[in-house]
Amino acid sequence: MNTATYKKRTGVIPDVHPLLGIPHIPFLLLLSDISGLFFAWQFAHVNRLNKTIALADPLLYGCLLVVLAAFYLADTYHPNKQIGGLRAPTRILLSGLVVICVLANIIYFAGALLGPLQSTMLAKGVWLVGFGMFIPWAIATRLLGAMWIQSHTQQSDWLVLGMDSGRRVTAQRMTGNFADRRLMPLTQVGASGLRQGTKLATLDQLEDWSDYSWSGVLMQNILELPDRQATQLMQLRLQGVPVYRLPDFYETFCHKLPADLLHDDWFVFSAGFNLLPSGIGAKFKRLTDILSAGLLLALVSPIMLLVAIVIKLESPGPVFYSQIRTGLNCKPFRVYKFRSMRQDAEKAGAPQWASERDPRITRVGYWLRLTRLDELPQFWNVLSGEMSLIGPRPERPAFDEQLAQEIPYYNVRYLVKPGITGWAQVLYPYGASVEDAYEKLAYDLYYIKNHSLWLDIAIFFKTIRVVVLGKGR
Repeated sequence: MNTATYKKRTGVIPDVHPLLGIPHIPFLLLLSDISGLFFAWQFAHVNRLNKTIALADPLLYGCLLVVLAAFYLADTYHPNKQIGGLRAPTRILLSGLVVICVLANIIYFAGALLGPLQSTMLAKGVWLVGFGMFIPWAIATRLLGAMWIQSHTQQSDWLVLGMDSGRRVTAQRMTGNFADRRLMPLTQVGASGLRQGTKLATLDQLEDWSDYSWSGVLMQNILELPDRQATQLMQLRLQGVPVYRLPDFYETFCHKLPADLLHDDWFVFSAGFNLLPSGIGAKFKRLTDILSAGLLLALVSPIMLLVAIVIKLESPGPVFYSQIRTGLNCKPFRVYKFRSMRQDAEKAGAPQWASERDPRITRVGYWLRLTRLDELPQFWNVLSGEMSLIGPRPERPAFDEQLAQEIPYYNVRYLVKPGITGWAQVLYPYGASVEDAYEKLAYDLYYIKNHSLWLDIAIFFKTIRVVVLGKGR
């Protein structure tokens, strides 16, 4: 898979070159938004009312949360990313209009129910004037962030150790991702020697690796170096130059673990994997699933009733659809969904991959998949203990047999309960092939190894963003 295809399918490209030690751009933009909003509203408050804003005013923090949530859902904290052809400044303008409409309606209905709100934020349109002043600031910071990313990702040298030609291609693809499709200056040290630019030198001709200003070292998972090179590598590490094995680099900066880079001994000695069924983490996750699924099921019941009516009116056939999927420890179970395809979708009898523009999908089914509303009946699977809210997506047994033969460590994903949404679902777009299954497994392995409450919370909010931006499948 080339760099352009990888970018198009995953949408996950680090904002800065990680080996340069630059702070994470989204975090800086978040701090910039919080401070920019506060000062803009403060200026509007002083200009219109001749007094400073009341820090105890709850409407101040309510407006702040609405703005930050809208900017997050529009994915404006990745200034170098395009969504539907829209760059971050355009997404800021669109989300700004949504914020104005949402806040105006909230304030109107709150005033109608509770009486006039006692807040100086509403006096003479302070919040609206301040927000209007903030928008240019938000756009300017995104433009500066994108320029900063571009300027820094073009200035790095990598030392790549002990890789064959296939692994060097992988390294080039990775560095190309960080450079926004511009390949980094790459120095490679292999069995034959060191390639620097267009010149080739042997290891003996390279007297001291520390003579070069390395941004970082990328090496094969298992590598035996001569004592002299091992000592130089240790000196680089002690000088602050980060050293990464390929799996660790992918895990840290790409948030996935490609199966073909892993080995049995890596699983033995790697930290993590605390989500296995016997652990306390799994028990806590089960309790969270029961409480959350019960609450969500009660909240979405009116929506489910409406969806059922629309399905029944649009096409003949049952409202619900059930299918055998693979669950925990590869045990089959029956999953339930709203029917999104024609009743005779598999009249030939053989299981078929679902494509992105599958002609078997009904008109209503297309929107159900896009918004993921077809998944709502699976809350029952969660309550019955067959699924979790968050986890690897369960696949059909017929496909599992094929994928397990072609993809190493494929069945590791079934050491935990499958989920309605998950790390792979929110980071990797629609896919229906062995190659897509390989990429999704890489994200599933990352999730299983690094599971935490905070990762589940991040997936929850990313799922909301996927639904809002129409990235469902």
